Amino acid sequence: MFLEGLRKKILDQNYEPGGLGLFVNPWYFARRGLLRQIVSLGPKLQGRLLDVGCGTKPYKKYFENASAYIGLEVPGVGKCVDCYYDGNLFPFGDCGMDAVLATQVLEHVQDPDQFLSEIYRILKPEGLFLLTVPFIWDEHGEPFDYWRFSSYGSKLLLTRHGFEILEQRKSVDDIRLVFQLINAYICKKTCTANLKLNLFLTIILMAPFNILGEIAGMILPRNVNLYLDNVILARKSSTGT
Repeated sequence: MFLEGLRKKILDQNYEPGGLGLFVNPWYFARRGLLRQIVSLGPKLQGRLLDVGCGTKPYKKYFENASAYIGLEVPGVGKCVDCYYDGNLFPFGDCGMDAVLATQVLEHVQDPDQFLSEIYRILKPEGLFLLTVPFIWDEHGEPFDYWRFSSYGSKLLLTRHGFEILEQRKSVDDIRLVFQLINAYICKKTCTANLKLNLFLTIILMAPFNILGEIAGMILPRNVNLYLDNVILARKSSTGT
């Protein structure tokens, strides 16, 4: 029972890295950085909301203003999915959604242009789109990891598809990025199928880098050109159909 309870706490810390996450979460800085941005921008999204690539819907509770929260995934992925699609066309009519969320999904899409065209199509005029996408990160979800986007590239891609950029932020734009990459390296080289061993290795090998990163992040300056993720809040034009 103790181990199962600890396992649940560790899994929760994956997306909600609080104090415990500092010691048990190898992705502590990346997850905390994204969570802070989503908590900040999430309340702006209202009405009927589509979460594209929803997985287990880890951020659902931060969108309390949504009258409906619909999770979309490709077959075989996710446990809390409301609708599946073929990876190309969304199974919704034109202008049927008030808002769309796509967090850490765009890099896994084979055709970003079609993906964004579909989001534009299903959004109502002036509907909001919250996008997060990596800039610096290791290959993951192999072999379905295709793209990395700079702040300029992601902005260009969205404006080409008719979106107006309302806010654009950079997540983890300081020395903590370096410590996060160190832990990502260690984790991928030491991860096993044994939960107890993984927890032990995280505590002795990776938690020290989380602690050092927290201290260094409070002392050293930011670097806005070197960061983990882009976070963009965009709006469909009022005349878009």
